Amino acid sequence: MTHHTPEGRATSAPQKLTRGLGERHIQMIALGGAIGTGLFMGAGRNIAISGTSILIIYVLVGFFTYMVMRAMGEVLLSKLDYRSFADFVGDYLGPRASFFLGWTYWLSWVVTCIADVVVCGSYMQYWFPEMSAWIPALFTLGLLCLFNLLSVKMFGEAEFWFALIKVVTIIALILTGGWMIASGWTSPDGVQASLSHITDPQVFMPHGISGFLAGFQIAIFSCTGIELLGTMTAETKDPQKILPRAINSLPLRIIIFYLLSMIVIIGVTSWSGISPDSSPFVTLFDKAGLPAAAAMINFVALTSAMSSANSGVYSSTRMLYGLSVEKHAHWQFRILSRTTRIPVRSLMFSCFCMLSGTLLLFLVPNVMTLFTIVSTLAAIMVVYSWMMILLAYLAYRKQSPELHERSIFKMPAGVLMSRLTLLFFAFTIFIMLFDPDTRKALIATPVWFIMLWVFWRIKQKKEARYLALERSL
Repeated sequence: MTHHTPEGRATSAPQKLTRGLGERHIQMIALGGAIGTGLFMGAGRNIAISGTSILIIYVLVGFFTYMVMRAMGEVLLSKLDYRSFADFVGDYLGPRASFFLGWTYWLSWVVTCIADVVVCGSYMQYWFPEMSAWIPALFTLGLLCLFNLLSVKMFGEAEFWFALIKVVTIIALILTGGWMIASGWTSPDGVQASLSHITDPQVFMPHGISGFLAGFQIAIFSCTGIELLGTMTAETKDPQKILPRAINSLPLRIIIFYLLSMIVIIGVTSWSGISPDSSPFVTLFDKAGLPAAAAMINFVALTSAMSSANSGVYSSTRMLYGLSVEKHAHWQFRILSRTTRIPVRSLMFSCFCMLSGTLLLFLVPNVMTLFTIVSTLAAIMVVYSWMMILLAYLAYRKQSPELHERSIFKMPAGVLMSRLTLLFFAFTIFIMLFDPDTRKALIATPVWFIMLWVFWRIKQKKEARYLALERSL
């Protein structure tokens, strides 16, 4: 294991992450990142409050998150020394921006992981109704911590299979639902599958404009993880070839997995048949009188939540490692294990924080209530991270026009689209004020940024003292 002095100087073993992720892993991780718990668990609540206008919400969120990815891709590939997007934010917006972004992104994944393992507890209750949700939640967290401890290839392998299960299932769901709609299938409770459930003007905005606006929070949380590619550059075998391919396939993924699955769910079950408190994927097969298939979908939803939590463990660990390398976190967090080159102490600390958050299930036993609060916090922090990526892109265009000219992966209408995307995300944060559940999380968020500002000031004073001491010597 590598050791460091308190000032952060390495004393042995090179501190390089291993490039262990190939195209197969990256493509599936990108795919898995776009299909998270928000789709399997949050879709029910979203359809219930937004009606069929949810389709417009997913198109808007999908388009603007794609713009974030294009901005991130261009800047990341302009210099292959970048380990993650926090590095280029530091380069173009300064060390304080990098400090705030790195820690906020780390917390967003810790919080997302808590939301995901909490939901794993809920899925296990489908089979074991008497079981307390915290038991499977803690078991899942322990298992994922072990996966990430073994090697980056093991993480990639686990994520590949998790994502493959999700992709195959959603395609099966779309084909099954499509057949039910085409054949005019009628459920045991008398609801006939039909596209008229989607075109019915009564269910376009059943709760008016407020219901439409409330749908944005879960839609954004659903897309949390698409930027995960931007934390893997240092561990990707051929980033210049692989990253553009993974980013460009994003719009098609959103159309297939979000729009088609929503159309099928509403078309088969009807808007009134969707419960906000359970997964509409499970409900669809239950209504079809196929309990075995419903149990299968529940298993897939469970692996989906595990996949998202697995990404959370990986991403928070790598972000904490990057913060330590930049001297924004304790020097011990950059220590890599000798054999697997995994930032072990970063991993253990992140998992400990996730464990502490998961124990909230003792205080808030209702899974859906806790999921809404925690997912809103994660959505706010991820939107902040996306906005910082866009601001760094605008600074890159101003400060390094020659790099933009040489770029092989230019963002379309870069400056204009960056500004429009920033406006859109500012709007999504603003509308969170109007929903009581999301308002709580939004009001709590400034506390985190005040804490970061205090720690930044302490860090600055400490560094100033070190410099003064060095000068006096």
